[in-house]
Amino acid sequence: MNATSRMRLWVETHSDIIWDLVRIYLGIGLFLKAIFYLTHRDYLLQLMDSMGTGWFAPAIMAHYVILAHLFGGLLMALGLLTRVAALVQIPVLLAAVFYVYLPKMMFLEPRQSLEFSALVLFLLLLTAAFGAGRWSLDHYLSRKINPEGYRTDDAASARAPAH
Repeated sequence: MNATSRMRLWVETHSDIIWDLVRIYLGIGLFLKAIFYLTHRDYLLQLMDSMGTGWFAPAIMAHYVILAHLFGGLLMALGLLTRVAALVQIPVLLAAVFYVYLPKMMFLEPRQSLEFSALVLFLLLLTAAFGAGRWSLDHYLSRKINPEGYRTDDAASARAPAH
């Protein structure tokens, strides 16, 4: 068995760990994006102004974006309230894809932001659907609350009555 086959077999048997790594990476990336927006508020307000909203809405949206990315990204990286943290991010990415970057798609400017925002939106939808894996605080806390639900098959069959 060559190295590629062994790696493929490992990935197939440990797919939840792969998704955990994606969730952690995504959470850290969103957290760092919030830090970037905190240090470059003028850039974020310029993006909000390009959406064509009123004078008060960009400031409120900018605060929502920063808080959602900051706390939501941290929660996603830790795997705590993972689905909620992903759901909070989805409106931000929907707005980025459909109101900020998609209208500029036909212009001759770098479009990397559209593709990246769409990818992050897709990964957030998957995270909201599937939740956290075993490398998460959600998983750890649910095992503490309901340890009976996490018995191994051997332990469960040993306690089951014989027929």
